[in-house]
Amino acid sequence: MTNSLRPHDSQRTPLPQQTTSSPPTSRDEEAGQQGTTPPAPSTPSAPARQKPKQRDAFFDNAKYLAIVLVAMGHSWEPLTDSSRTAEALYMTVYTFHMPAFIIISGYFSRSFDMRPDRLKRLITGVAVPYLIFEIAYTLFKRWADDDPTYDFSLLDPWYLTWFLIALFVWRLSTPIWKLVRWPLPLALAIATLASVSPDIGDDLDMQRVLQFLPFFVLGLCMKPEHFQLMRRRAVRIAAVPVFACALVFAYWAAPRMNSAWFYHRDSVQELGAPPWTGPVMTLALFGCSIVLVSCFFAWVPRRHMWFTVLGAGTLYGYLLHGFLAKGSRFWGWFDNEWLHKPLGEIVVTVIAGTVITVLCTPPVQRVFRFAMEPKMAWAFRKDPAEQARSRTTTAA
Repeated sequence: MTNSLRPHDSQRTPLPQQTTSSPPTSRDEEAGQQGTTPPAPSTPSAPARQKPKQRDAFFDNAKYLAIVLVAMGHSWEPLTDSSRTAEALYMTVYTFHMPAFIIISGYFSRSFDMRPDRLKRLITGVAVPYLIFEIAYTLFKRWADDDPTYDFSLLDPWYLTWFLIALFVWRLSTPIWKLVRWPLPLALAIATLASVSPDIGDDLDMQRVLQFLPFFVLGLCMKPEHFQLMRRRAVRIAAVPVFACALVFAYWAAPRMNSAWFYHRDSVQELGAPPWTGPVMTLALFGCSIVLVSCFFAWVPRRHMWFTVLGAGTLYGYLLHGFLAKGSRFWGWFDNEWLHKPLGEIVVTVIAGTVITVLCTPPVQRVFRFAMEPKMAWAFRKDPAEQARSRTTTAA
């Protein structure tokens, strides 16, 4: 996932009952949700204290539920060889959980430009966490997998860090997508070309960056009313049979289809498929993902729930759970045959949901904020305009 696919810096408003908020903090970057803006200081001339702008509960709820599905998907992966049901659930969830994150990231990136403060947030909220966790994951693999020669490489994202690199590239490209006339068709054309281009290589995981690009661009093109359309009663009712059909189809396809298609990290040649399947699968999977993302959003609660506050910490959960997800393979936890039986699969699913929930909590955020949201004021020049405003405020 982050995750949260996190990392972001510019995202904004959506449904009615929601207020817009200030530029997003890095902890919200994984899905692009903004932080709450502090109230404006009262002055003798101010008639009343301005109320703080609130986060939108819908997006925090969507981010939390999506990150839970990410963790569950990772827990099902070792079970897919022995369980057709686990494989069907795995394929269904992988069709929409990362696209949902990426669409939200794109939606909240609509106002991104090259303004210094936003570039700083992009660096501290995306680039720096990427560097920290790429190094941390490499050290972890060397130790946990007993592979002391595993190379450090900042150009070859390992495991979950691909999302940070992708978000960094997508965010920087935002002004271009806001400039062109047909952004989504262009993004789909790029994704299609990437799917049949084996020479792109693994540097910065560009296959994933380009193949997932249409979801980010779609988010950039969306407006609050589009999310309202997905909240209509008719859509919510239709989502139930659509998901049921998706599960039935996935159960049928499980032994017949390579689940690597859903990772969007390989060209068709690398998957052993003929070139013509690249455009077909790119467009087909994009369509399926959009349908299931719409169904997912239709059932996301709009009101404040007990888990809403956890939506601000999805990047924390996304990156931190990777150590346990990989460690469980390195240490052979899934070698226990009991885990491959129905009751074991249920237990694994519950544990995954519980662990990711804990990792998104405020106490965990406070502990790891130094890595996820470093201030780094020492690394940047002060903005002249900001300095001028500061002097004006002080003089007043």
